[in-house]
Amino acid sequence: MEYELKIDVSPVYELLDSFMLYVTRKWISNLDIGPHWISDVEDRISPHKVTALMQAAEWPFTDYDVLYAWVYIRGPATSVQHFLDDLDSASIEECYQQIAPLIQEFTIEDAFRIRSSYSPLLRLWYEQYFRHVEHKILPLLIEDASEKKMLESKMDPISLIEYASGGVVFEEITDLKTIVLLPTVHNRPINTYCFYKTMVIVQYPVDVPLEDENEPPMVLLRMTKALSDPTRLRLLRYVAHEPKSLWEMQSDLNQSREMLMHHLMILRVAGLLRIHLRGEQDERFSIRPDGASELQMFLESYIYL
Repeated sequence: MEYELKIDVSPVYELLDSFMLYVTRKWISNLDIGPHWISDVEDRISPHKVTALMQAAEWPFTDYDVLYAWVYIRGPATSVQHFLDDLDSASIEECYQQIAPLIQEFTIEDAFRIRSSYSPLLRLWYEQYFRHVEHKILPLLIEDASEKKMLESKMDPISLIEYASGGVVFEEITDLKTIVLLPTVHNRPINTYCFYKTMVIVQYPVDVPLEDENEPPMVLLRMTKALSDPTRLRLLRYVAHEPKSLWEMQSDLNQSREMLMHHLMILRVAGLLRIHLRGEQDERFSIRPDGASELQMFLESYIYL
């Protein structure tokens, strides 16, 4: 099945990424920015503003699906403030009508709650944090998105998605028509997905230049860490011949779900696994053939062989 592929870039997506990570602390230990990022940010924000931002920690995580969809649907924004001004000036009915075709059981009350709750906090987050880093991040996003757009004429959509994401493979998904690729820095090195009725938004990590070229690149460190554990090596061997579900791994390998998820995450962020998606809750895993060759390439490049 062929899907329509779109490649989008906007500072507003990255604003949402950083806000979501700060508030929820989700995946933070698996990200390049690391847990220390939280304390670094809070060193620059007054306690009462931290308290205001952390209100959102209690709100539904699915709210972010709505926020990302609003960014995509409302089209390119010249700035974060332009997007927020535009969203605030829209009627609640318009905000509802934009999302209702994409999310089941979405109500006009949801539209009002999400807009009125998040808009002031996103403005606060922009003022206190994001505006200070935007000028460093936005050029990286634009450059990478431009590269991926150039590849559209040379690669089919599924291959381009797998290449950009380092291993995400979309299989037959009923009603799926559009896949949107978004470059991200804050979420590096993981991929994140927002599933809708007829669309999926996939965020993929963007390379960040090394500050010190004498230091090993993060991608090499992730690979060597992933391969240093015998359990993860056995996992790679187990999925080498055909994709396996988490349930099959639990049954065949006699491992707990929690331990498997831990090892799979490390292998995924190292670019050693493919993730086959059949739906939001339907994932299978297989070895990523390019992983071993990339390990050799990064290793040789670093040690100048």
